[in-house]
Amino acid sequence: MVKKPAVRDIVQLAVIIGIVITLNVLSGFFFTRFDLTSEKRYTLSETSKELLSGIDDVVYLRVYLDGELPAGFRRLRDRTREMLDEFRAYSNNNIEYEFINPSNQPDEKSRNELYRQLAKDGLMPTNIQIKSEDGVEQKLIFPGAIMSYRGEETALQLLKSQMGALPEEMLNSSIEDLEFELTNGIRKLTEVRADRIGFITGHGELGERQVADMARSLSEYYQLERVEIDGQLNSLVSRAEGDSGAVIFPKYKAIIIAKPDTAFSEKDKFMIDQFVMYGGRVLWLVEPVFCNMDSLRYAPSTLAIPISLNLEDMLFKYGVRVNTDLLQDARCAAIPGPSGYVGNQLQWALQPWIYFPITIPEIDHPIVRNLNGIKLEFACSIDTVGNPNIKKTVLLRTSDKSRALRTPTQVSLDAMVEEPKPEQFNRPHMPVAVLLEGKFESVYKNRLTTMIKQDRDIKFRAEGAKTKMIVVSDGDMIRNHINPDGTYLPCGFDKYTSQQFGNNKFLLNAINYLCDDENLTAIRSRALEIRLLDRKRAESERTKWQIINVGIPIILIILFGMLNAYLRKKRYA
Repeated sequence: MVKKPAVRDIVQLAVIIGIVITLNVLSGFFFTRFDLTSEKRYTLSETSKELLSGIDDVVYLRVYLDGELPAGFRRLRDRTREMLDEFRAYSNNNIEYEFINPSNQPDEKSRNELYRQLAKDGLMPTNIQIKSEDGVEQKLIFPGAIMSYRGEETALQLLKSQMGALPEEMLNSSIEDLEFELTNGIRKLTEVRADRIGFITGHGELGERQVADMARSLSEYYQLERVEIDGQLNSLVSRAEGDSGAVIFPKYKAIIIAKPDTAFSEKDKFMIDQFVMYGGRVLWLVEPVFCNMDSLRYAPSTLAIPISLNLEDMLFKYGVRVNTDLLQDARCAAIPGPSGYVGNQLQWALQPWIYFPITIPEIDHPIVRNLNGIKLEFACSIDTVGNPNIKKTVLLRTSDKSRALRTPTQVSLDAMVEEPKPEQFNRPHMPVAVLLEGKFESVYKNRLTTMIKQDRDIKFRAEGAKTKMIVVSDGDMIRNHINPDGTYLPCGFDKYTSQQFGNNKFLLNAINYLCDDENLTAIRSRALEIRLLDRKRAESERTKWQIINVGIPIILIILFGMLNAYLRKKRYA
């Protein structure tokens, strides 16, 4: 009677062990994951899986996020490691990585040399505070990675900076963007740059050196060309002979018009219009007001005057009006200005400059999601008008303390020392960047002669194919500062405060969106719900939750022991 239960238990144990071994063997041949989270935070998108499955060589990452870190950064590090393990599983083990503590160097000289090299490679350092037995210690970390593939490298910034956001929110945004950053990095290194982007010239647009940083960023995705239209029929579109005559299609995936200062001819406008009608995309960076800081170097004031770019009718037809006003915003960047005298010596200090608004994205759109504040210089307001069938999305707005000045108007350095009057800043949330999507109508509809309309070479289209464009009322958004030695600073980098604004990321996202990189856009659209403790409630209810978390498990164990003893006594007595 005693042996039968023992034999039965041994058989059950052997069966369980056999099942476990079989499952482990089968798991080596079949790969699957089960994600039970509501937002599927541990499931890669189909875009990432497809990209990873096509990698035919090793992608190696050096992640500089290791060592003694605060809890939030440890969470970012652990999630990065989990994400890389997921990537490796779907890439046939072609993803390899190592985590490095950049501070763990044999001496201070080696550590500083590594810090300089990481900064040169494009990783931005972050200063953190770590509590120790001796007090609070300052530590420099580089929350990013260097990705290598076949001799090429790219830097990935894993920690996202967002003006006005809490540290927990910034870390959560960084974790949300991990898949995008890693997928984007792999795509830049492994995919062939096929689409072409054209920088329009010939109307006083910004020069090559002035947009060098943005061009460098775009060149990682696209082939870039500088294009002078000059009234040429084939400057923006290509023509091929078909059965029914010429077949016309855009020569460029998108074009960028960066701060023109002279009027467009009707011929050039016609070429841009037909480029749009045939499905081309446009990033307009236009401001119909002339004002710059160079004039204020030699005089305490200058005049902001409206200029005609001859684009008013065109943009109005497409759905927006860029006004000839000048914006002021209490949320603004700072520039050096006079702060008073010490004795007879004039003192200079950073002062808020209300003509340089800082816009903080407030909508959940893939172009602006999780972006840092974006710096504008002498921007204008935008009105949405015209065709109701065009979808209009305001991407960027001024703050709730802004106003618009009619031009011409005087711009004086006195604005730095004068206290802004709240009652004057009475035009909040004015649009400064608008996305337009839909089928646009040609500005030349009902304006051309019959001969031009019927010309087989021109093939005029009065109504366009479905396309999209973005209009920004500040051309300086794309400009990078050029140093006296000819080098240039990153786009959106403030040379006075050494702060990096989100200009580069915004423009890059804008072009990616215009060029139908919907796969990357879909990854950026993913949102992970942030679940933070209510600190006040946690503090006030600490004792109650301590009792629940410590006392209830002990009580349950005691009750289970008593019940088990009772059942054993009843069974074997």
